[in-house]
Amino acid sequence: MSLTLDQVRKVAILARLELPEADLIRMQSQLSAILDYVAQLEELDTEGVEPLAHPLPIHNVFRPDEPTPSLTPDEALQNAPKREKGKDYFSVPAVFDTDEPMSH
Repeated sequence: MSLTLDQVRKVAILARLELPEADLIRMQSQLSAILDYVAQLEELDTEGVEPLAHPLPIHNVFRPDEPTPSLTPDEALQNAPKREKGKDYFSVPAVFDTDEPMSH
């Protein structure tokens, strides 16, 4: 499946990429080759083939999810640049149009 240069330009715009003409021409060739390969894969008979989450035989290497001791709120917030007195959260500046600090 061959992509047109206009289609590649549209993909670049959607991806918010500013590409010079030479790169657009190169991307046209490369993206077309990728789509050709996908089309080739679509021709394969996959009837009875179980879907894979990963092509290699892997197993979960995570530890069991068990409760463990944690920091107290005072320990966790000891280096906070600003903290509301007696509160267990950080005080941060508001991100909206206001000069008041916003908490949690």
